[in-house]
Amino acid sequence: MVHAQTIIQWFEQFCPKHLAEDWDNVGLQVGSLQKKVSKVLVTLDVTREVAEEAIDEGAELIIAHHPIIFRPLKHLRTDDEAGQILKKLIQHDITVYIAHTNLDITAGGVNDWLAESLALEETEVLSPTYHEQLKKLVVFVPVDHEQAVRQALGDAGAGHIGEYSHCSFRAEGTGAFLPLEGANPFIGEQGKVEEVHEVKVETIIPASLQSKVVRAMLKAHPYEEAAYDIYPLDLKGETYGLGRVGQLTEEMTLEAFSHYVKDRLDVPQARIIGDKARMVKKIAILGGSGSKFIKKAAFKGADVFVTGDVDFHSAHDALMNNVAVVDPGHHIEKVMKQGVQNVLEQAAQQHKAELTVLRSQVNTEPFQFI
Repeated sequence: MVHAQTIIQWFEQFCPKHLAEDWDNVGLQVGSLQKKVSKVLVTLDVTREVAEEAIDEGAELIIAHHPIIFRPLKHLRTDDEAGQILKKLIQHDITVYIAHTNLDITAGGVNDWLAESLALEETEVLSPTYHEQLKKLVVFVPVDHEQAVRQALGDAGAGHIGEYSHCSFRAEGTGAFLPLEGANPFIGEQGKVEEVHEVKVETIIPASLQSKVVRAMLKAHPYEEAAYDIYPLDLKGETYGLGRVGQLTEEMTLEAFSHYVKDRLDVPQARIIGDKARMVKKIAILGGSGSKFIKKAAFKGADVFVTGDVDFHSAHDALMNNVAVVDPGHHIEKVMKQGVQNVLEQAAQQHKAELTVLRSQVNTEPFQFI
């Protein structure tokens, strides 16, 4: 069994809460993280059937995409459906944790899983929402330990630039220090000035990884008191945002692409806006409700925009902006069940923890098709 708080710490390294939109409600919504967990149930929505599934499976923790509590509660009544679900969860001590727009936005999250399902290549963010702040870390290391410290920095996430990792700069020099009474110096002795041949190592770190990188550096550094500096940089790091834009491997008609979307995203139907004979190759995709991003997709040069819940007036906007639309529904976000299961299983394996991660078998699609 694993502590629930530990599981969430692993998960939030993948999709940090700070990536979520301001209007969203993510994080712990029901129960407590101060308990041991043997099974996690991953679901798109928390319904009565999902709650009963968690009880039957013995899952102590549910991780869901759509918030079970979205707006402020004015009351909690156990004589309506929503109140009965919450009552059932609390009675059986089942914790519910929500990862919504942060799971959409994060690299490798919902929108990347959707893009991968369509085999899109050369993907980029459709609508940027957050830019990672970069900092520079400078540390002074004795020559004999330079390689170990540089390796530790890179392994912790420092020095990642584009498609390269473990990037750093070195310059040699002489370090000097005087160990005072009570010191236990790695080199030198108390009361005597010591000069050491050292290397200055410089590297870039994302602000979100600063604590992790510094801990790794200090662990690898031989000195009792390591000398290092951290500077803010006026540079943008990785861009995060909603939706993805990418290329199909081969051009196809809008009609053929619509059938392709139905097959790859496992949906029974899809609505189409545009000329079915139109040839398409550049695709924008956004899970959930994406009507307000139609102009963004057009600006990015997308031939077709794949998203759910497109309304009548937005459909006309798409026609006027010369971007076709395939609407396979909101429920395509169900890809998160497999994705989150993979993330948690890999984390448990990495930490050698015993944890069972289950994908909900309940179909929470509210629509029926005739």
